[in-house]
Order: sequence, then C-alpha cells, then structure tokens
Amino acid sequence: MPELRPGVVSVVLVNYRGADDTIEAIRTLGELEWPSELLEIVVVENASGDDSAERIRAAAPHVTLIVSKTNTGFAGGCNLGVASSSGEFIALLNNDAKPDAAWVSAAVAKFGESPRIGAVASRVLDWDGELVDYIGSAMTWYGMGFKPWTAQAIPKRVDDPTDVLFGTGSAMFVRRSVFDELGGFDERYFMFFEDVDLGWRLNLRGWRYAYAPASLAYHKHHASMSSFGAHKETYLLERNALFTLYKNLGDESLTEILPAAMALSVRRGISQGAVDSEQFELRSPGANEPETTIASTTLAPLFAIDRFVEELPSLRTDRERIQATRVVPENRIWRLFGHADAPVYQEESYLRGYENLVTTFNVTEPPATRNVLIITGDPLGDKMAGPAIRAWNMAVALADDNAVTVVTLSGAEPLDAPFDIAHVRAGDDRAFAPYEKWADVIIFQGHAMAVFSALRSTSKIVVVDIYDPMHLEQLEQGRELPAATWAKQVDDATDVLNEQLARGDFFLCASERQRHFYLGQLAALGRINPANYADDPDLDGLIAVAPFGMTSTPPRHEKTVLKGVKPGIGADDKVLLWGGGLYNWFDPKTLIRAVAKVSETHGDVRLFFQGTKHPHPGVPEMAIVAESRRLAAELGALDTSVFFNDSWVDYTDRQNYLTEADAGVSTHFSHVETTFSFRTRILDYLWAELPMVVTEGDSFAELVATEKLGIVVPSGDVDALAAALDRILFDEKFIATSRRNIRRVRTRFFWEETLRPLTDFMAQPAHAGDRQGVVGASGRATDSAAMRRRQRPHGIRHDVQLAAHYLKHGGISTVARKVGSRLKRLRGR
Repeated sequence: MPELRPGVVSVVLVNYRGADDTIEAIRTLGELEWPSELLEIVVVENASGDDSAERIRAAAPHVTLIVSKTNTGFAGGCNLGVASSSGEFIALLNNDAKPDAAWVSAAVAKFGESPRIGAVASRVLDWDGELVDYIGSAMTWYGMGFKPWTAQAIPKRVDDPTDVLFGTGSAMFVRRSVFDELGGFDERYFMFFEDVDLGWRLNLRGWRYAYAPASLAYHKHHASMSSFGAHKETYLLERNALFTLYKNLGDESLTEILPAAMALSVRRGISQGAVDSEQFELRSPGANEPETTIASTTLAPLFAIDRFVEELPSLRTDRERIQATRVVPENRIWRLFGHADAPVYQEESYLRGYENLVTTFNVTEPPATRNVLIITGDPLGDKMAGPAIRAWNMAVALADDNAVTVVTLSGAEPLDAPFDIAHVRAGDDRAFAPYEKWADVIIFQGHAMAVFSALRSTSKIVVVDIYDPMHLEQLEQGRELPAATWAKQVDDATDVLNEQLARGDFFLCASERQRHFYLGQLAALGRINPANYADDPDLDGLIAVAPFGMTSTPPRHEKTVLKGVKPGIGADDKVLLWGGGLYNWFDPKTLIRAVAKVSETHGDVRLFFQGTKHPHPGVPEMAIVAESRRLAAELGALDTSVFFNDSWVDYTDRQNYLTEADAGVSTHFSHVETTFSFRTRILDYLWAELPMVVTEGDSFAELVATEKLGIVVPSGDVDALAAALDRILFDEKFIATSRRNIRRVRTRFFWEETLRPLTDFMAQPAHAGDRQGVVGASGRATDSAAMRRRQRPHGIRHDVQLAAHYLKHGGISTVARKVGSRLKRLRGR
C-alpha cells in the first residue's frame, strides 16, 4: 500500500466497458478548483474485455491505472482502487459522472468542521442539472435504501446540510482511515446497496456521515443492468437488502424485522410475477400438476433468500464484529432512516401483504427510548454558570436518542430546549420521587444525593459527574473561617463525594489528573475490586475523562459591549478579559499589579473582570472581590485600566465580550486545588481564538505550554506576568501563531467530543460490576459493601448533632444562620 499523504484527495473511478465516459470524467477532474498536487486519480479497469485499458492509458497517462483480471463489481473495483491510492481522503466518482468545480473543495471543507465526520455525501443531479439524483438518503425497514426526490425537481426546503445514513456511490467522500477501519465495501454485494451498507456501518461506529450540498456532481444514469435482465437486478437488490439488515440491525430489531423482510421479499416476487399463490391449494384446478411455469421475476427473491442462507456463516462473523464495535444505539440510527415505512411497489396484492406484515410485526417504529434524568444544583436561564452549562449540554447530547428531563434545584427561566425542564426544591422527596421512578438512568452533579433520599436508595443506573472536586475547593474557600468550621466544611464536602463514589455506577471527571486522584479515592472506598476490574482492566468503564466542552459553532459579535461603550474603555484599546467568576482560590491581585505596570508604558491596556456575582443565589460574593477592588483603587487603576462587572454576563451574551477581547487571562495560586482544577474559562478563550496568559500548575497550563496557545507564567511573579501581557497584546507574530494553534487544538474540546465517554456509556448503560445484583425484593437498591462503609449521616439525629457543633464553635448566631439557610433551600429560594 502506498504511503498516505496528508491533505491529498484520491479520486477512484471504476470502468467497465465505458472508456468514453471514463476519459471524459478524468478530463473534468482536471478542471477542479483544487491544487493538482493534492489530487490523485486512480482508475480501475474492471475486466471489460475490450480495449478500455489501452484507451484510458493513452488519453490520461497521468492517472494510476489498475487493471483487474476479473470483474469484481463496483464494490470490489472500488476496494482495489482505494488499496492503490495514497490520499488522506477517498473520493468515489462514477465513471459516467462529472464533478462541479467545487466538488472536492466543498467536501474537504465539510470534513474540517469536525474530526468526527467520517464521510461526506455529495449532492448529485442529473446530467443537465435540472432533476435530483441524490440530495439525501432514506432506508426502508426491509433493508432497501433509496434516494428521496430522485428524478424530481430540486426542492428548496429539504436540500440542507445534515447528517445522513449513507451517500450515493456515484459521488461520495470518505476518510481513508475510516474506510480502512470499516474494511471497505463488502465485496459479496458486487453492486447495489454496498454504499448503504458502508454508510450504516460507519454510523454504527460513531462516525458522522455529513451531506454537503456545495459538493456537487452530475450523473448520466446509464441503464447498466438492462443487458443482463431485470430479474438479475431484482435478485441483487433482494439479496443485498437481506445482507444489510442481518449485519447491521441490533439484536432486538433483527428478531422482529428479518422474518418480516423475508416474507415481504417473497410477496414482492409473487406480485411482480402476477402469480396466484393459491394455485397449490388442494381444491384449486391444476393443483396436482407436477410442473408449473414461474416467471424469473418471481424466482429472483427466492433465489436471493437461498443465497442469503448460503452466506450465513460468513455474514454471522461480520455481524458479530459489527455489533461488538458499535457505539450508537438503534433508535439513533433509526432517526437517519427517514421514510422507513415505504412500500415502494404499488401493486394491490403486494400492498395487501405489506399491510398485513407491518400490522403484525413491529417493524416500522424505532426501538423505545430510554428515560434519562439529569440533576443540577444550579439555575437554568440566561445567566448560567459552569454546572448548569454542563448539565444543559449533557441533555442536548443525549436528547437525540433518549427521553431527557433536567431537574434543577435552583429554579429555571422559560427556555426553548429539546428536553423537559423541571424545578424541584432541595429536600422535597415527595416532588422528586416521580422523577426517580420514571428514570432508567440518573445523571447528577453536586449535592443531589445528599438532599434526596430516593437518590440514595435508587435501583436505577447512576452516573455521577465529579468534574468539580468540591472538597479541594473547600480547602481554599473556607480558609478564612474559624478552624473548626473550616474543618467541618471540608469534612462535609468529603463525605458528600465519598457517598457518591461509593454508590455510583459510572463516573465522569474533567482531566487525567482528576481521574488518577479519584481512582485513589475509589480505591480507599473499596470500589477498585475484582468485580469492576474483571472485564475492564483499565477501569474506563468505571471512571472516564469527560472535560468541560464548548460549542463547535464559532462565537459571533452581535453587539458592542465593551470597546467604546463601557466608560473608560476606548474603541481601540487592548482588552484583557478575565472570563468567569472571581473566587478566593484565584490570584487576581498579581494580575492587577501587572496590568498597572504594563499601563505605565501602554496607556491603552484594559483589564475587565467579567463575573463577580455568581448566578446561583446560594453562592455569596467572595472576599477576593472586595480585596481586588481595593487594590485596584490603591494603585489608581480602578475604572481606568482595571474594570469589574457588577454581576454576571448572560450565557448567550458572553460571545460579545469574547469577540471584543484581545487576550484571555487566568491567574491563580499554587496549591492542591490548582493541581486538580479544570478552568472552564480557558475553553471560552479557545472558542474565541483568544491567545492567553495563564499561571502554571494546572492541566490547562500544560496544554497552553505544549501546544503554544499563549504564555505560562510562575505563580505570583508580577514582572513575568507583565512581560507576558505585553507580548500577548503587542507581538503580532506571536499572536498570529497562537491563534493558528488554538484553531487546531480547540476541536478536541467541542461538546460532541468531550461528552463522548457519556454518550458511549449511554449506548449500553449498565450497573458497575460490584453494583450488579444489589436490588432487594422491594425493588430498591440494597447497600454495597462500599456504600455501607461510607453511609453519610442523615435525619433528625444528624441535624441535632450539627446544631450542637455550630452552637459550640459559632454561637447562637451561627446556628440561626444555618437554620435560615436550610429553610431557604427547602422553600427553593
């Protein structure tokens, strides 16, 4: 196999007794708006038995010509051509098709939108560009893929970029790595539906098959089967449809659909041959005759079924491999079927048989969806902080394949969402119970398990999102409290996490650092045990890395919010943006001093703190906010070079701040919270292509340094930070390089990528190995060994103990404040 060349597109054409068309197609490929050095043309001469090879070689000596000794059909011919190609991308083009000038460039641009796009389907019109050949795909329940709108005028409202089940082999693209991963086309098909099968398998593996209307080609539509007889075409269609169903349907769907599809195949042949199937009834005239004449069109489906039976051993091997490696659930695939309930053939007796089958077998509806409950402690609305943003995007990622409800403990504004939203007050077990009962899988973050008894005893599959190590945060957040209160807050947070770690079936964290940290905590709780290890030695099925993410849609500047609008910030000033909130574990003071120093030589530098008051009503403004304001005032920088937002920027409005900024900043102290933190504001900087200056010590600092996304500075070093700010704002060459690197790196953090461990788990959710079989006779979960070791105290006795603790260490005022806080939570305020 030739060495693969990045950026190169290899166009593969298969010739069978069509040299004139092939030569014309090669000529039109020379007119593409695509660099010739990045284009490779491979022609497979598929044993035409004429002078095709000599003619093509003479007319196009620059192409790679492969001469096959046997006719292996379209599937085999394409595989042979791909094996001799060297491009990163494979383009398949029928030899009787011609590409538009932008055919290749538009497809490659589509690939660039996401690394999960494994193939691109071109738009294909007839030779004159007036009628549709392909603008999307559909799949019948009985295995025959088809192209809606074929031979019709181009409809305006359905020709939009979208994902499809398959593209047409007459003009399509696929990543070479994906083609190889799938093993190429199934050569048993010879021709017909091999492109359907490839697309289905590609989708099952989790790759996207994107339709790109701008990638355009034109197709002649030769009647290539006319000389062989219509019955042979019918035979191939019927046989290959059964191949496709058997290999790719999930177990439950296959059990119901395959017998119905085979019966419908027989009815189709009977109807097309106008045969009376009652003629063998004992009472029918001629029923005892030893011979009868049957049309080839009637026999074709019977022969197809017989060949399907003959190929079952090899098909079963393929099926086992395909189903073992699938990551996409059945109902998600069905969303790509489109018009699954499509009889296609309209003869009366056939339609009668079709109706009998679809009303007897459950073949036209996708499998039932799974009920998923997601719980967040944060409010949902225009102003959303990290936990709510993450819960929202989890819901979006799962809503395509599941029925999703998001429960917030802090209220929700009216929102347009592809899932249900509900508000349940913390501790209101009666209101929460119906949601727990409804759910098949429960995903939660924060303190949900601590406030709902039904969640502590649920028998449902539980996914715990522990991307926020709250006990480490409390080490910093409670530093200024009395020693006993500080210790109590850290202990409480540790107990909350330990209870979750003891109970969960699957855990999500934000980085490899966090994963290693939590593996230690899980080991201490007894969760690293043979039951969880036996089939999962890497323990990826117990705890996986799912970083915070960002949308793949770039930010847009819709209105001016800072430059020339905010008093003190001019239209041409250089703006440093502090995204997100100000918390005690950050180090804004060193940053303020550094900005004051830079301002001595650059009077146009402005630092803007985007968030000070957290949108969650239970999160108070932290002491560092007032301290930072005082320092800025003392340095004469407040509202001249340093600015504070008084509240919190709306989630949808933050793009305006990001697109007006020139660089992003994040500075923090060196301590254990930093080591295991995941600064989500850095993702906003990546999203907006903002070069950044960050303090060393966390996982993002490593990324910034390794990938050259900006500058990493030591903690607390004013001079180093000032020098870095000067460079990030005024060194144009460095800025341009940083932005290029950010564009390359940020695709790793698109939500569809970061949440893939969750969506993969949800394809086949299951209890953890040591949690299987812990449901008692009552239907509620009994405690595992780990859960019994770390039961968190609850109830009146525990409340009395807490009151005694706070009375001893804080006095009656502290007890009153804690009681008031509890009552507020119960009222949902």
